[in-house]
Amino acid sequence: MTDILIVEDNKEIAELLCDFLRDENYTVSVAETGEKALSLYEKYGARLIVLDIMLPGIDGFAVCKKIREESNTPILIVSAKTDKEDKLNGLVLGADDYIEKPYDIDIMLAKIGGIFKRRYALDELIDGDIKLNKISRTVYKNDVQIEMTAKEFDLLTLFIENKGKTLSKEYIFNQIWGSDSFSEQQTLTVHIKWLRQKIEDDPKNPKRILTAWGVGYKYESV
Repeated sequence: MTDILIVEDNKEIAELLCDFLRDENYTVSVAETGEKALSLYEKYGARLIVLDIMLPGIDGFAVCKKIREESNTPILIVSAKTDKEDKLNGLVLGADDYIEKPYDIDIMLAKIGGIFKRRYALDELIDGDIKLNKISRTVYKNDVQIEMTAKEFDLLTLFIENKGKTLSKEYIFNQIWGSDSFSEQQTLTVHIKWLRQKIEDDPKNPKRILTAWGVGYKYESV
């Protein structure tokens, strides 16, 4: 799923906002028309839609209404239309906020960050170039999805939620496999190896999943 779908027919504005958002580690798609926006949303979904009103073909109000009929995805309207009636119309149709153009990019980023924090903070873990979603159980590194087994995903989640802490092998094993599991602790060693191969730039010289000799492992940000 895309983090943010920008619906904007002004190419320069779209590219500028896209660059800023990608610098903040969001995955971004851009649609120049309302029709394309609905097509992209139906195909890929989005966690937030930044929606212009004046679009060729279907306008932003129609896009907002259509999406709101199907989901509660946050919608942030961004428009040069500043009349009170336009703002009320957008909010009545289900937009979460209405921002006038031209806007301050720092304020825009703060509003977007606030939406993600309120809506998705408990569902998503981000550590540098790694993004983990606990609802969809997906992991991305540099915006490329990494295929993981259920245990690898659970192990990475445990590490990121406890980064900087040294976790004993017994604690990790009990959290992931359960104290009554018939698996051996050697299983943990194997899964650590597999996980390093998937998330480390150099698995033989890991920077994220570090071995704490005689104790267990510690996860560090890079």
